[in-house]
Amino acid sequence: MSTDYQTAREALGARLRELRTEAGLDLAAKLGCQPSKVSRLQNGKQTPTAADLTKWAQACGRPDVEAELQGLRAGLEMKQRHRSWRRQLAGGHRGRQEIAVRQTDATKTIRGLEVSRVPGLFQTPEYARVIFDSNAEFRGIPPTTEAAVEARMRRQESLYDPAKTFRFLVCEAALYHRSCPADVMAEQLDRLYNLVGQRRIELGILPFSAQLRRTAPHAFWIYDRRLVIVETISEELWLTGEEDIQLYERAWNWLAESAEYGPPARRLIGRARASLNPS
Repeated sequence: MSTDYQTAREALGARLRELRTEAGLDLAAKLGCQPSKVSRLQNGKQTPTAADLTKWAQACGRPDVEAELQGLRAGLEMKQRHRSWRRQLAGGHRGRQEIAVRQTDATKTIRGLEVSRVPGLFQTPEYARVIFDSNAEFRGIPPTTEAAVEARMRRQESLYDPAKTFRFLVCEAALYHRSCPADVMAEQLDRLYNLVGQRRIELGILPFSAQLRRTAPHAFWIYDRRLVIVETISEELWLTGEEDIQLYERAWNWLAESAEYGPPARRLIGRARASLNPS
């Protein structure tokens, strides 16, 4: 849990404790809950629901403060959605990669869009190593590259799980944007080429020339219908609201209409591969 999130939760808990103290009540009895829950809420150990805050304000005889409490909770939810890379990667990449392993294990269908790089689930160890090394230098974090690569490769074992399905869109630009040596990129493109048409893996390439109903502004991943993860330079967004999920599903579906699959996708990958060794 992020420090920002916990600090905000403790601040909300302190406000709840202040209201209870002012009212001088046995709040557990009035709320009809266990004293342990009251303790957890006012000490910032448990996140209150909107209903909890309504009952708390009413039980304390302060319905006028409900809007304030709900506002604090809304701010808490915002901090939970926005996950700073600076905090997440303070100890290196491995911790975040372990989270990715757990999220993948808990998901049946993953849909994703990558704009300028190969999806992590499809990366070769050498390509992943370059990505992690570069990001560690960019962010000034500990170079835990080998542990991160190991976790990423372990995550890829899910590609062979018959209970899972992977549907990915990759912009053609990702086949040419090269942050690694040519031989590493060639091996990576060979891997992508061989993934096209595999069972449980749907890999579509969005050609430079494709007409799009909507452009692809940034990468995102959809985990079943419960979570969308969006990466920016400074933070990662975890979106769980129904409206957010529907919006990203629509974006994915519109882009998927313009993608090339099967042999045409292989031709696009093969053309990028050939560009690495011009005759």
